[in-house]
Amino acid sequence: MTDLGAPGLLLMRRRRLNVKNTGRLRRDLPLLLLLGLLFGDFSSSKAESCGGVVQGLNGTIESPGFPHGYPNYANCTWLIITGERNRIQLTFVTLALEEDFDIVSVYDGQPSPGNLKMRLSGFMLPSPIVSSGSILALWFTTDFAVSAQGFKAVYEVLPSHTCGTPGLIPNGVIHGSRYNMGDKIRYSCESGFVLEGHSILTCIVSPGSGAQWDFPSPFCRAEGACGGTLRGTAGSITSPGYPAEYDNNLDCTWSILSEPGDTIALVFNEFLLEDKYDFLEISGTEAPSIW
Repeated sequence: MTDLGAPGLLLMRRRRLNVKNTGRLRRDLPLLLLLGLLFGDFSSSKAESCGGVVQGLNGTIESPGFPHGYPNYANCTWLIITGERNRIQLTFVTLALEEDFDIVSVYDGQPSPGNLKMRLSGFMLPSPIVSSGSILALWFTTDFAVSAQGFKAVYEVLPSHTCGTPGLIPNGVIHGSRYNMGDKIRYSCESGFVLEGHSILTCIVSPGSGAQWDFPSPFCRAEGACGGTLRGTAGSITSPGYPAEYDNNLDCTWSILSEPGDTIALVFNEFLLEDKYDFLEISGTEAPSIW
């Protein structure tokens, strides 16, 4: 087992096979600033008014100026609150932020560091996010330069017995429309794509978190392609064509992303490469290792 420590990156090549660390975002904003911005923005008079308390069975949250671009120096906090026995599902439908510098953070509860659930930047849409309780918070910050379209997210209040939709995946198809405890859904891929991950998800009861899916959503990769970005609490990675032999001249990169403070354990169930010519390089540990 290899402990990657921080979020990691796997690179796989026929003449070089690698795994590297993605690193962390450039900056961590002060806790004092976070706690002082529960209902809006005081960082700059140039930033538009934004944030606030959001209630209701469903609704939409957008970055200021969406879809025409958000301002610099934005600092917005939204607090979604529902009934005590309910939970909240948040689904991002658009995400376009300056990568690493403009960030939307999602908190499972009040916006404090210990409740940070996900930090988003760039253009990759996450799977739907479900709170463990009746409060979900978003904190959006931007730096002094470069803007993008912004984000749009929809939320829905969930009863405690439902997992909510696990979400669509690019180039994939979801089979099943019931998301209550005990229900199952199945994923498949469009023609020309191969499923990576678990194809069947079951809505189960998790102690302390209510109903949730037993595995993260899979993803569809193009046939003949390899690599990708993986999120979630568990998953699997195989060489292209596994268990058949892999092709020549491969160059594959997998990025494994975890939440801040988490570590990643990488366990090999089977490993067989052409000795001295084909390599797997793993980084994210104290020093990169070559297998």
